[in-house]
Amino acid sequence: MRLRLVMIFIACFFILLLSRVYYISVKSNVYYEEIAKQNAIKTLSLAPDRGQILDVKGRPLAVNKLGFSVSIKPYLYIKKQNRELLDKELQIIVDTFPDQNFTKLKKNYTKVDSYYNQDYIEVIPFIGYDDMIKHFTKLNLRENMQIKSTTQRFYPYESLASHVIGYVGKANLNDMNENEIARLTSYTGRSGIERYYNDLLQGVKGEKISKVNALNKEIEELSYKKPSSSNIVLSIDLDLQEYLAKIFEGLAGAAIVMDVKTGSILAAGSFPEYDLNPFVVGITQEEWSRLSNDLNHPFTNKLINGLYPPGSVVKMGTALAFLNSQKINEHHKFLCDNNFELGGRKFRCWKSTGHGYVDMNGAIRESCDVYFYKGALEVGIDFISATFERMGFGSKTGIDLPNEFIGTVPSKLWKQQKYNQPWYQGETLNTSIGQGDFLATPMQVAKFTAMIATSKSITPHFLKSIDDNTTKINFDNNESVFSTFELAKLPLLRRSMYEVANEEGGTTSRYLKKSLVTIAAKTGTAQVVGISQSEKKRIKEEDLEYFLRSHAWITSYAPYENPQYVVVVLIEHGKSGSSTGGPILLKIYQKLIELGYINKKYIKSTR
Repeated sequence: MRLRLVMIFIACFFILLLSRVYYISVKSNVYYEEIAKQNAIKTLSLAPDRGQILDVKGRPLAVNKLGFSVSIKPYLYIKKQNRELLDKELQIIVDTFPDQNFTKLKKNYTKVDSYYNQDYIEVIPFIGYDDMIKHFTKLNLRENMQIKSTTQRFYPYESLASHVIGYVGKANLNDMNENEIARLTSYTGRSGIERYYNDLLQGVKGEKISKVNALNKEIEELSYKKPSSSNIVLSIDLDLQEYLAKIFEGLAGAAIVMDVKTGSILAAGSFPEYDLNPFVVGITQEEWSRLSNDLNHPFTNKLINGLYPPGSVVKMGTALAFLNSQKINEHHKFLCDNNFELGGRKFRCWKSTGHGYVDMNGAIRESCDVYFYKGALEVGIDFISATFERMGFGSKTGIDLPNEFIGTVPSKLWKQQKYNQPWYQGETLNTSIGQGDFLATPMQVAKFTAMIATSKSITPHFLKSIDDNTTKINFDNNESVFSTFELAKLPLLRRSMYEVANEEGGTTSRYLKKSLVTIAAKTGTAQVVGISQSEKKRIKEEDLEYFLRSHAWITSYAPYENPQYVVVVLIEHGKSGSSTGGPILLKIYQKLIELGYINKKYIKSTR
């Protein structure tokens, strides 16, 4: 019996042994073969070149500058016996390129060098083509050094349209974790169009699969997929953009030129602007401090992040609210004798002698504040705030720029939620003339003006085409937000804007009636500080310190007969929308005519 058990045990042992041998030699062959392939095959992700940004005529606004990166063989620091060799290689680089810093290069190397890294370590991400080419052969022959072609983002017009184009910057750890392309290129869009369309511009990675030997050297290329990216064309016209920058030299503010029917923006600037190129490689602390401490805020994109009281440029919206209420019609007149007293406080009009009896048309034409004070008190804030909200204030315009602000349309609910306080009638008066807590961006004012001009709501945008293909572009346009009653009243508001620019008493007719194209406009002077009740007369703007002066607004569209373009100008602390904004607006329309944008049949004869 015992012998039989021993024999059974031996038989089982050999059966298990043979099974294991069979599994290892036959069944697991596929598994180990796959492991062997992984050891012999290397997959390399290829970074795409970033797509270019072009103006409407194909001129480059953001391109890739050709150059070279410099890398050094690994293990020259982690292995102590090689450190002298590392210093020698770095010193050769510094001797060849004197603007490079030895300590910085060594730091770049040592923070990456480890036993787990088999790839060459990049110490200089970019050296320009012209600087490198004369030394290329000498450096490329060095066994411990690797020179590879690369690109770096470059903005040929430096500061021009800086807030629109934006810039790319070094990708941080979070960027790299979320974005594989940023991990490959080490760069990502940081602001403006560069950020908004980053996924499109950064492209799609390529892939190279190769056979390598035990020393990780390539012996055969198995497959290759080329990386790709898309170029985008903006609606911006470089000639007009340069002109805006020229006439805003020395001024702070914003300007927008927009197609009134499509929302395409021909030119837009936030001033002052700043050079984009230093941000690609990393701006110095000195330059950062200079820009950050500039009281004109060059870093703020005033087109969409500048929040200002819109002042009188929104009075057409207030007038529409009056009409909607059915309490005031266009023929109703109020007496303006310079001020309106409410609760012991005087709400002044800009005209020291008052406007006398004035109707809606005259109140818009001559920008009478008292008319709107008295009308607002009858109508109430509910009609006024609701009308402004429907016309886009307090909401994003949908512009293709990142981090657009929404501004503020004051209302009873807004104040209750924000401050837990009741609403006062004096706030209704301030809101009616675009003052008080009412805050808007220049882009919102441009969209509002286009709505008045065409009866439609458009989406402002810069993108014209992707790789010369316009079929991929889809912006929501031509949506009507007006009731049938409001549509019937819009011609009254347009006529008033026409008179602002062309008839006696119009706040800017002195300047705009000279235009070769008929303009409809509205001026605005938005106070920065309140006027003391003890003041008998309104303080002259020129008597105030610069940063206490009012902001100057003017918004417009032309031709009046068949609107093509909206032009909005905001000049910070510019004192007066009519006298400061009017001449600038006139120059912009003259440039539009010169560049052929205005249909010739709407240009007045100079004979």
